[in-house]
Amino acid sequence: MVPDDEGGGLMRADLLTDAVDGLDEALAAVDGFDDALVDGLLRPQPGQAAGLAGLADAVAGSPLAGRVAEAAEKTAAGAAGEDHFVALAAARTALLGSVHDALLARIEEAVGRPCAPDSGPAPAGSDERAVNLLTAARSWLCDLARAGWRGIDHELVAGAAPVVSAMLPEPGLRRTAALLDGFAAELAACCPGATLERVPVRRWADLWARAVLLTLPGAAPAPAVTEATGRLLPLGVDVQEHATAVQAQVHGVFEPADGGAARLVRASVSAPKPDSVVGAGLWQLLRPHMSLLGAVSEGRAVELDAMPVTAEGDLVWDDGRARTGEPADVFATARVALPSAVAAPVSPLDRHPVRIAVPVLLEGYGVEDGADGTVLDVAGARLAVDVDRVPAAGPLTPEAVASSGACVGLLRWDAGEFLLQPLAVERTVRKKSVAVHAGAWAGGTTDKAGVRAEKAATDAVTVLRERAGRLLRK
Repeated sequence: MVPDDEGGGLMRADLLTDAVDGLDEALAAVDGFDDALVDGLLRPQPGQAAGLAGLADAVAGSPLAGRVAEAAEKTAAGAAGEDHFVALAAARTALLGSVHDALLARIEEAVGRPCAPDSGPAPAGSDERAVNLLTAARSWLCDLARAGWRGIDHELVAGAAPVVSAMLPEPGLRRTAALLDGFAAELAACCPGATLERVPVRRWADLWARAVLLTLPGAAPAPAVTEATGRLLPLGVDVQEHATAVQAQVHGVFEPADGGAARLVRASVSAPKPDSVVGAGLWQLLRPHMSLLGAVSEGRAVELDAMPVTAEGDLVWDDGRARTGEPADVFATARVALPSAVAAPVSPLDRHPVRIAVPVLLEGYGVEDGADGTVLDVAGARLAVDVDRVPAAGPLTPEAVASSGACVGLLRWDAGEFLLQPLAVERTVRKKSVAVHAGAWAGGTTDKAGVRAEKAATDAVTVLRERAGRLLRK
């Protein structure tokens, strides 16, 4: 563990293993409602009614109490309208938001890092066409809730297609359209629901509730964007891969040129991908953004000039507004700049436990390698390592983590416990300290293993690009 007088990202690891008051009760209420959605809310059974009542009881002391109590009663009687489903989705989202806030407060206490106040959503208006499209989307989502996940079929799921097609040309509705499109595609791949061996209960309820709230006019305003001029010090890169897309999200500390307080920020670059491109080949798809990826792999800062940045700390990356700066060691950044960096506020609809990803530094820990995976012993507190999140597109491996003495990573929360996702580690090799980074191959590498991985992926990427070029020329 890092002593207080030496800085660092994690001061009181023992706090991460202590129980959080009310957490289990809030999650139990969410689970009860999610279970009710499985068989649908058209004619709820007594068990489903109990889940609805539990959700209403959980928000009884909040401003939502009256509306949610009415919604639970009407839904249990099989007489729910759209407003009632909206109230239930709002209650579920508020409960998970409270879980997010409680966990984040615990992390802030453990880390001892300041957090910016909540800025709240930006105001936004909606024209009549947008309102009509949102109403149509909400109607489809309510039909889903009535049918339940066991009751979905291709005809019901296909009802989203015309709504999504009409939304996509509207810039202000694309966020909602993308969510609906992905949700419908996932449901379609699982039809008919009656034959499913396992229903992803929490995931589908998450998507449903978020989509319902995004259909409310003004719920998804364009993010407030300002300009950032100064120095970005990368901490590490989180690779997020899907069958058809890949994203590299760089976490870092931004130091404003005007001398203002340092801030935690994220810079994301993404690209579409075929499912045949995996491992180190992913970087070849992302390398048009070399001002960011090159700095990450070379261990350098990035000088930003009026780079757009949202209130939540997301840099809207533009290579024309960035240039590679001086060398910047990740662990030096973590020890010196990270402790005082201010975390950005989280918008109301993004308050969810799955969103938690807080950069931290750990040093002086012990490593336990058992049947349940790698666990770090931080001053007597056990912190599990989420090795499944370590990307195959870099030299960082579970073995490197197990032999390390210092780690920069993202503190997450999943399945009832805090987990550490490593971004970089320091280990001793032949009496020398050597750093191993997950994003070391992002901008290219001379590392033998990296060169072999790149060569294996190059032919596939080249062929795919040639085929795409021929199609575009026709």
